[in-house]
Order: sequence, then structure tokens, then C-alpha cells
Amino acid sequence: MKKISAVLIGAGQRGADAYALYALSFPLELEFVAVAEPRKDRREEFAKLHNIASENVFESYDELLAQKKLADCAFICTQDRDHFNPVMRALELGYHVLCEKPMSTDLTEMREMEKQARKYDRVLSICHVLRYSPFFTQIKKIIDSGQIGKIVSFQHREGVGYYHAAHSFVRGNWNNSDVSCPMILAKCCHDIDILSFLIGSKCKRVSSFGALNYFKAENAPEGAPLRCLDGCPERDTCPYYAPRFYLEHPRAKIDNFIHVVSSDLSPKGIMEALKTGPYGRCVFHCDNNVVDHQIVNLEYDNGVTASLMMTAFSLNCERELTIGGTLGEIKANMDESIIKIADFTTGNTTKINVVAPENGHGGSDNSMIKAFVKLVGVDGKGENKTDISVSVESHVVALYAEKSRLAHGAAIEID
Repeated sequence: MKKISAVLIGAGQRGADAYALYALSFPLELEFVAVAEPRKDRREEFAKLHNIASENVFESYDELLAQKKLADCAFICTQDRDHFNPVMRALELGYHVLCEKPMSTDLTEMREMEKQARKYDRVLSICHVLRYSPFFTQIKKIIDSGQIGKIVSFQHREGVGYYHAAHSFVRGNWNNSDVSCPMILAKCCHDIDILSFLIGSKCKRVSSFGALNYFKAENAPEGAPLRCLDGCPERDTCPYYAPRFYLEHPRAKIDNFIHVVSSDLSPKGIMEALKTGPYGRCVFHCDNNVVDHQIVNLEYDNGVTASLMMTAFSLNCERELTIGGTLGEIKANMDESIIKIADFTTGNTTKINVVAPENGHGGSDNSMIKAFVKLVGVDGKGENKTDISVSVESHVVALYAEKSRLAHGAAIEID
């Protein structure tokens, strides 16, 4: 497999800290030769880490895409509403493209992106990383083997994690659908996509219920200030107290949340950022409007019915599922990497411990990048599990689910 060159547009947590790390681990397979990022600290840090020439370091994607084609492919990891323009222009310039999910919040833009990829015969992959995880790959093999018979029902639960919800969807960039996108699209298009992958059919009808119940001003403790550091009376009992979380909670470092808060990772640097930045706000006094819990009911062309539950109120970030088949049942937990298969005839249960690499989404991130690099290496002439023509379906279902939620749970036929 030949070495692939890439440009990165958006050196944020996913682009720089998840996907681009592959190039540092496997330098003979992938190399980044240019970056575009509006934040000076993130831009300079990425350029230094990947030894990028100064003339290829840009503040905006407009500047980068004004150049002649600089690499084989482009990783586009900007904010959700900022994918369309750089994707369209990169494809026109001849780049193969890996685009962070959700690809867009607009159905028309999604259709145009797909047309553009076909027009220029370029790879356009969407970062639905779960299709590459050892965990879901194993479950797919079990289903396809017929071991549990024909699938009839599917229950899927995503626990976002109380700390992740507070960081990203209350204080962070995805807290307001008016400037980002609905929670069900931002967080759960992953899950809707993996349902389609495992069930092997298209969703034909959807309904949904959910709301923002907890993270709002009326639930603030008496006397709670706008910012945690302004003398909060509940500092010792509130699980969302920002200084404790960002300085003491192990997930803040494991999930790189502190890198989002400040480029100065010293305790002093973090505290200074919390005094004035968005991540120091009281969770009950933010400009958030996305739901903190939601249920989606789905009916598929092959007769399978499924339920997807998203909740902000879980101890860990985890995915749990129960699949009911005519001959057996699967119960699985991605966070624990455990799959249990029950046989209805014998009553026996088989337990599988899935061994997964220690990187994002249970080994999915590296597996996806490896597959993309291999695909670009043969100029797109191979299997693409997350081609836009496949990935767009989950976005459509998510948008219809949100439409149903806003219509008080009315069932909607999906065109």
C-alpha cells in the first residue's frame, strides 16, 4: 500500500486529536502536508507536531483550497454546519474526502455532496466509525450466520455520559441546535447508522419523543451564579462543578476535554480559562436548547422494529443493545466489550469478550482511517463501508426523527 498525503481542514478534537494521530502512529501510510484552522494555538500545535511547512499552514479553508491540489485527500473536520463548502470545493480540486459526521444539517446539501463525488469520481467517506469497530463487526457476523435466526426486534441505548453531555451538549459547541444541529443528528446518527448496518434494511417509518428537562435555569440551585467560580453554594455537591471536573475527573484527560478548554493544560491555565470561557458556565445558565433525553421508534422494510434511547444521564459513555431473533437473543455492551448469545433451543449462553485496540470508539477510529487510506491508495477502487450513498440514510432518519419529536411524536413515513 502506497503512502498517502493529506490536508486537514479543522484541527479540533476529532480532526487533530483522533483521526490525524494515525499519521504519527503509521508514518509510512499517511502524512499530513497542510492544515487550515482558525484557532492559532491549535493550528500551530498541529503544524509543529506533523512538521508541516509554514507555507502550508492556513487560517481558513478558503486559503487552503485557493491553492493547487496539495495532497491525495482532505480530512474535513470543521463544525457541523461548515462541511458543505469545503467538501464541494475539495472534490472539485480532485481530493478524495473524509468528512466528519454529521455531513450536513440540510438534506439538499447532502444530495449535492453526493452528486459532486459522483461527478468528479472521488471517494467521499463519512466518519461513521462504528461500522469499523471490532465489537459491531462481530455482532454483524453473528447475525449473518443465522445463529439467532431472523431478527424481529432491536433495542439500542446510548448513554452519553453525564460529563460528556455537560461538556459538549450543555456548555460546548453542540449545545444549541440553532447554530449546530439537533442532538439526535449530532450524537446519534452513529447509532441510527449502525442499526441499519446490523438490521440490513432501510427504515420506512419513524416516531420520536424527547425534551430538555434538566439543564435549564428553573432547575438551578438557589443562589447559583452564572459561572461556577463565582461562589457557587453547591460546589461540593454538584457533579457538574467545572473546576472539579476539568482538573480531577479522569475522563477529562482521557477524552481530551481539557484540550478544548485551554491550550495551557496547567492547573493555572485551566482555571484561567474557566473564569471567562464557555466551559466555566453553570450548566443551568447556558444558552443550550438540545434535548437531554430522547427515544426514537423505527420500523424497517423487512419488518424489524427498533427503539433507540439516548440519555445524558448515565455514569459512562456506553452503548448497550438487545437483539431479539427467532432462534436466540444477543445482549451486548460496547463499553465492556462483551457480547452474550442465548440459544432458545438449548438454553445455553455463549459469552464473547471482544478484544479491541485502545483508541477511540473501541478501536473504530484507527480502523476507519486505515480503511480510508487503503481506499485512497487504490484511487477509490474498493469497498467503502461509509460511502456517502450509504451514510446519508442515517442523516435522513435522524432529521425525520427530530421532525417527529417537534410534532409531539407523530409517526412519519420516510421518503
